[in-house]
Amino acid sequence: MALSNWILILGAVLLGAAAQLLLKAGTNAVGHFAFTSENLLPVTWQLATQPHILGGVFAYGLSMVLWIMALSRVEVSLAYPMVSIGYALTALAAWHFLGEQVSLMRLMGIGVIILGVFIIARS
Repeated sequence: MALSNWILILGAVLLGAAAQLLLKAGTNAVGHFAFTSENLLPVTWQLATQPHILGGVFAYGLSMVLWIMALSRVEVSLAYPMVSIGYALTALAAWHFLGEQVSLMRLMGIGVIILGVFIIARS
């Protein structure tokens, strides 16, 4: 697979992981909420104007554009498993940037995911 295709796939995955972190940071800023008939509009407005959430939505949009470009060049059976890298990156970044707990069992699972992606990429 050409380097440019790897760059598209990894760019899409990294932006998807960044989007998750931005959305989580945005919901942390907003706090716990529930949509009810009384607060539907205020909560929607608060979420729609929260900078981290806006950044997350933008990152998802850009990720989607890169992903579509990648799928136009690479078989989906090769490209899609690479999305799993995003799971590992998101968990590790959430631990580092958001202070989330990552247990030994979760780290072992992340290792298995990375090993699986490596095996698929080599095939």
